[in-house]
Amino acid sequence: MKYSKYSAVIIGSGIAGLYSALKIEQQANLPDGLLLITKSRLGESNSRYAQGGMVAVMKENKSDSTASHISDTIKAGAGLSEFNTVKFISENSDKVVHDLLKFGVQFDCDENNNLCFTKEAAHSVRRILHSGGDATGRMIEQALCKKVKENSNIEIYEQTVATELLVSNSKCKGLVVFNDLTQEYETIYASAIILATGGIGQLYKYTTNPVGATGDGLALAYNAGAVMQDMEFVQFHPTALAIDGEENRFLISEAVRGEGAKLCDADGLEYMSQYDERKELAPRDIVTRANFNEMMKNHTDNVYLNATCIESSKLAKRFPNISKKCLENGIDIAHDFIPVAPAAHYFMGGVKTDLKGQTSINGLFAIGEVASTGLHGGNRLASNSLLECVVCAYAAADYLKTLELNAPKQIDEEIKSEIDKYKNEDEVLEELDTKSLKSTLQDIMWDYVGILRDEKSLTTALEKINKIQFPRKSKCLSRDEYEFRNMLTVAKLVASCALSRKESRGAHCRTDYPESREECIHSIITKEEGVPEFVK
Repeated sequence: MKYSKYSAVIIGSGIAGLYSALKIEQQANLPDGLLLITKSRLGESNSRYAQGGMVAVMKENKSDSTASHISDTIKAGAGLSEFNTVKFISENSDKVVHDLLKFGVQFDCDENNNLCFTKEAAHSVRRILHSGGDATGRMIEQALCKKVKENSNIEIYEQTVATELLVSNSKCKGLVVFNDLTQEYETIYASAIILATGGIGQLYKYTTNPVGATGDGLALAYNAGAVMQDMEFVQFHPTALAIDGEENRFLISEAVRGEGAKLCDADGLEYMSQYDERKELAPRDIVTRANFNEMMKNHTDNVYLNATCIESSKLAKRFPNISKKCLENGIDIAHDFIPVAPAAHYFMGGVKTDLKGQTSINGLFAIGEVASTGLHGGNRLASNSLLECVVCAYAAADYLKTLELNAPKQIDEEIKSEIDKYKNEDEVLEELDTKSLKSTLQDIMWDYVGILRDEKSLTTALEKINKIQFPRKSKCLSRDEYEFRNMLTVAKLVASCALSRKESRGAHCRTDYPESREECIHSIITKEEGVPEFVK
């Protein structure tokens, strides 16, 4: 086994990971260097699928204010958003956007070179920046990828999966990684480990997330003993293109509704007024349940989005990628209804952190979708996710520059015993059929831990999950096996926490407990405790 050491290691190469790498390299003293790890290729992440845009309260946008953004976020968060977190992220948005511009990120501007802002559901004003029309995540990621690749002080490991965090005396001292190409393990000692591994969409049969969104960072942190928060809150996007791809469903951005598109049935009958006075611009959980209810009521696999009311030239310019994808499937969005249905989209729970990204384990940080900062609460406000990624990456780097980032010089016996299990030669084993195992788990999560839940469905889910046979106790044989092991861990956490929260709040809808409790409380779970607790 190879051994190495770094001052800081970042796991994940989405926008949160890329931007934190650039900011840490720019500001911190790194005597042992900086490493960025991705289990795929640099730039392949969930971030690139973010279409609609990124919230920013910009000084030049006179119609907006941090007070307005804070109010909108807290209203959407169904009582679980933390005021100080929302305020911090909102107030730092202008500064971070201007910093992104220095790294080559470009946002769409009008003919006078003024930033363009759009509006999405539950926002009171236009405040969402976009890039490439409807390719914001991809455009930001490409710019940051370019800068990371050009930076000789950032070392990059591709096709490498983190298998375990090495923790002793409540301090994270490193990690073990597995290179899927060479089939080799490596132990890396580090002063700071930053999880930027994204979400869990692939736990579900229908998702907008790419194949890599398997909850890896969540499983790593949980198994290391970190405090996990609000694991029951999964956001289902109301409008994914209801045509199956190999791995996920194409997202039809909320921004299309923000520009005036209407939800309707096959005959063009609009129905959102029956569910909420804000209609198509109600919070996502409301629109998702409305679409799901219409599908069940009419025994159909989808509803429709009617964008024909938007001027065709505007559609083509504002949504070039959506237009292209739909056209590839025989749908001209200027003249045809778009078949849409809900799909798992974003995870609002995660590893509990403070505003610096610090978890309950010293030396372990988490940023982006893997973290639970208290911004999103029970129902993420549209386009707040990319903002959280960059503001929290900026804040974590600011904090790390104040620390002495020297890799540990001595490893204690507790960590040594963990490392030794990767050295031992196991008996020759056949690789598991992870494709079949994943499909089984995805069906269970969609059918029993989905948009609508109750005690019977959640109990059934846990029973079925616990019956899945996964024989690996320590080492796995491939990235696919490690991913499935992580999925299995996170699925149990989501189902367990959903069963324990006996109320409906935001995206967590219990048909047997349809009301929200008067008291807003977070769910907390750790590996040591084993069962969810609820705290203010």
